[in-house]
Amino acid sequence: MIRLRYFFPASLWLLLSALVLVQAQAEEDKAQPVPEAQMSVTKHKAKINGKTVKYSVHAGDTHLKNAKGEPEASIFSIAYIREDVDNRSTRPLMFVFNGGPGSSSVWMHMGLFGPKRVVLPSDAQQVGAPPFPIKTNPDSLLDIADLVFIDPVGTGYSKPLGDTEGKAFWGVKEDADILAEFVRVYITKNKRWNSPKYLAGESYGTTRAAAMVKSLQEGWGSIDLNGVLLISSILDFQTGDFTEGNDLPYITFLPTYAATAWYHDAVPNKASYDSLPAFLEAVRTFALEEYATVLLKGGLATDAEVDAAVESLHAFTGLSKTYLRQSDLRINEFRFMKELLRDRGQVVGRLDSRYLGEDAVKVSSRFEADPSSYAIDGAYTAALQHYMATELDTLREEKYNVLSGEVFSNWNWLVGNSPRSQGFLAMTPTLSRAMRQNKDFRIFIANGYYDLATPFFATEYSMQHHGIDNDRVAMHYYEAGHMMYIHEPSLSQLVGDIRAFMENR
Repeated sequence: MIRLRYFFPASLWLLLSALVLVQAQAEEDKAQPVPEAQMSVTKHKAKINGKTVKYSVHAGDTHLKNAKGEPEASIFSIAYIREDVDNRSTRPLMFVFNGGPGSSSVWMHMGLFGPKRVVLPSDAQQVGAPPFPIKTNPDSLLDIADLVFIDPVGTGYSKPLGDTEGKAFWGVKEDADILAEFVRVYITKNKRWNSPKYLAGESYGTTRAAAMVKSLQEGWGSIDLNGVLLISSILDFQTGDFTEGNDLPYITFLPTYAATAWYHDAVPNKASYDSLPAFLEAVRTFALEEYATVLLKGGLATDAEVDAAVESLHAFTGLSKTYLRQSDLRINEFRFMKELLRDRGQVVGRLDSRYLGEDAVKVSSRFEADPSSYAIDGAYTAALQHYMATELDTLREEKYNVLSGEVFSNWNWLVGNSPRSQGFLAMTPTLSRAMRQNKDFRIFIANGYYDLATPFFATEYSMQHHGIDNDRVAMHYYEAGHMMYIHEPSLSQLVGDIRAFMENR
């Protein structure tokens, strides 16, 4: 047998070795350097709930690692820890976040739970330019619970590390898993495994809270929770997504349309009702009975049924009968915001329909911007940046992402592996399962009557399905919008309701 042998000249071996080294260097250069985690600790005291509370603030980064032990995410958080506590195993620990997806925790931090609060006009007036009043918040819950405000990846100062991209964390399950890992690391480092634990979320943050309940409580080595606080909740997206063929949102949004019309004196027969709750009870009854029936029947509805529905819709919303007929009795949220006060040349807000704005083009079908968003955004942004720099010793030149469009536009809404799971996201079953598996798990829900982003009737619908134990649900309502704590009377009521919930554990 003839064997062929090949010999490479030394120069070729050197060339190949050089190419390998160049490629290895290129891979090394491509890897993003991992910055050092920064943490600032400051000491403070404040008069909260009538008592002087001494506390420390820990503002900074927590680096989380993947299965290989490599840093993959840096989570920025601001934790408030009461100092004069002997036994932390009995002291509640609350993890707080907002929604978006793509929002930082600034809103509930500087509006509701934190010991400092930016004070805005209670009557939904435009805020204007700085300076904005930043005051001690006597309604903070710091006297009864330690508070940890979390910014998810891509918001605040939180970001992916190394070669990991932000998209690895931008999804219902992905986001819940990385924040659940943050909770695990936090309670481990701070020896809080045996403390009562709560999640508090607002808007999409309520969806996140439900998803995190699954990540934390299910399976071996679980982290059991005492409850969740859902502020302006959205759990089952079929109740809120106006997509062709889905009639449910027309029903679930109707009571909020009616409340908005009531607030702006657009209801034709307002004097016939003693109060807003009494008025809304009549709207609920109509929505679940005659209105739902007509929508379900579609072309099978008789002329008499359609005529009766038009009359009632006009009476409850103030929209013209012609407009209602031309809309096929179906009004989505953005058309309503533009149409309700069109004859006055005004549009109503989405996050809070008490707010009014004026568009350059009066005949368009939707507003050019949400007046309840641009009325408050600058104040919250400036307040947090000023507070961090002047009181928390946290001064960074990088941008603090209050609300990231990049995160929202890249969000993965798929929670299962099957293509059929791409339907409407539903998180209420997760909460129902948590109640069955944890006898102490409770739910607090705060609803704003004037919230056109996450309507209260949609939440009521969710809580009456999927086997939720309503004996462990505390449902509350406020005459304000999505961030009901902007409204001073609602803030006082909300804080009192939360305290009662927390102290009744």
